[in-house]
Amino acid sequence: MITPRLPRLLAAAAFGAGVIAWIRFLELDLVLSHYDAKAHLVVARRVIDSITPGWKQIGAVWLPLPHLIQILPVQVDVFYRTGAFASFVSVLSFAVAVWAAARLILATTGSAVGAATAAFVLILNPNLLYLQSTPMTEPLLLACVFLVIVWLYEWVALEIPPESGLHSEIPGKLGWALFAAAWTRYEAWLIIAAAVVVAAVSLLRRGVLIHRAAALTARLAAWPLTAAFIFTVNSRITTGQWVVTGGFYEIDPTYDGLFFKSVIAVWWGTHQIIGYVVTAVGLITAGFLLVRGLADRRSVVLLVPLSLFAAAALPLLAFFEGHPYRVRYMVVPAAACALTMGVAVGLVRHRVASIALAATVVVAAVVESPPWSLTAPMIAEAQWDVPRTLERRSVTECLGGEYRGDKILASMGSLAHYMQELSRERLGIADFIHEGNGAIWELALETGPAAHAGWMIVEEQSEGGDVLSRRMREDVTFARGMNRVCAGGGVALYRRQ
Repeated sequence: MITPRLPRLLAAAAFGAGVIAWIRFLELDLVLSHYDAKAHLVVARRVIDSITPGWKQIGAVWLPLPHLIQILPVQVDVFYRTGAFASFVSVLSFAVAVWAAARLILATTGSAVGAATAAFVLILNPNLLYLQSTPMTEPLLLACVFLVIVWLYEWVALEIPPESGLHSEIPGKLGWALFAAAWTRYEAWLIIAAAVVVAAVSLLRRGVLIHRAAALTARLAAWPLTAAFIFTVNSRITTGQWVVTGGFYEIDPTYDGLFFKSVIAVWWGTHQIIGYVVTAVGLITAGFLLVRGLADRRSVVLLVPLSLFAAAALPLLAFFEGHPYRVRYMVVPAAACALTMGVAVGLVRHRVASIALAATVVVAAVVESPPWSLTAPMIAEAQWDVPRTLERRSVTECLGGEYRGDKILASMGSLAHYMQELSRERLGIADFIHEGNGAIWELALETGPAAHAGWMIVEEQSEGGDVLSRRMREDVTFARGMNRVCAGGGVALYRRQ
């Protein structure tokens, strides 16, 4: 019987499509076009390659799991310069997410057509194909949260007598998936919170006694809470803040303080990624599952997959607080729409009607977002920095022609992507003085760069300029002893006299 094997076959198809997409984007030099793709490689590399190596280099702005996975491979220059190992992790994560989506749809509806439809919509989407070809963290997030949802659903939906006590054990794979998700991206925190609440309600409505349901919920929550606790303590030690929530972007007035406009932005980004038809069918199905789950005690477990939509709250809050619009922040809601759309196909019991709906949705998705498109919103967004990358080559040539090993003062918070680009000139992270160097960096900011570094690279334009640029505007004597030698792409290069 093919159905039990179907999720594995669809995952294999996703992996194959992912490898082909990676090769294509590598040939087009787009794998590392997004500045954050380069920055993630830098954060992993600096744990060992640094003038102050150690665990504190993991940092506290991004969650640590993606960088922990890469720490050793990224020390190999070819993996650091190309991002090949990190891309492999993303491709594998994409396949895992497709496997979990197919398995969940089979568990909820028993429909192979529904499972295949959701998988094909994900596999053929150019935005997701691009993301899974890069070192970005969204593919790993999708893998982790989809595993959390499918394994949580299977655990809660166990058909056992409530009085048997067999629900007393949290499956180890579920616990580790919760921990991993909580260490991947912040969207997972919202998804996990919603999923744990839904699991508690589901257990109660399925007849589990209150005290036992409370104990099970506490055991379930212990995994992500432990992950969050370790991260926040590390953040407190390394930055002085429990969670870093600002200081890394310039306020965009487009959505700042405008709630309903921020809601529209989230919806707009979701449909940009996955298309109007999939978004509409997915959201309508989510509404149906919500009503059915609340109304029917036996169907309450159907609320578990809807926890994925909690991820939309993070970009909503970010835009409301003035964060610039980024389409990739809606990746999880878009994937959740693909999932519930597959459930919709599965709920249509007439086989011909189910196949017709599946074909309509897949064709509409491909027409709206052709998998071969190079103008998809995510690909276009990833290339925002490409013109500056080309312009910065003049600065790279200026530095490379004269560099003799002196340290370079530069803000990693603003120029991590350029540090990665300079690896082609055989510069490592240990050649830079940056925020991760603690007291050394702070002393250079206090006394000026000339006493500590032979060079200084300053971001003068993006986000209003970096910390060095602002320091120079505040104190005209800060760069005393340094000469500006060249500039390009918003970056200026200074050399000690």
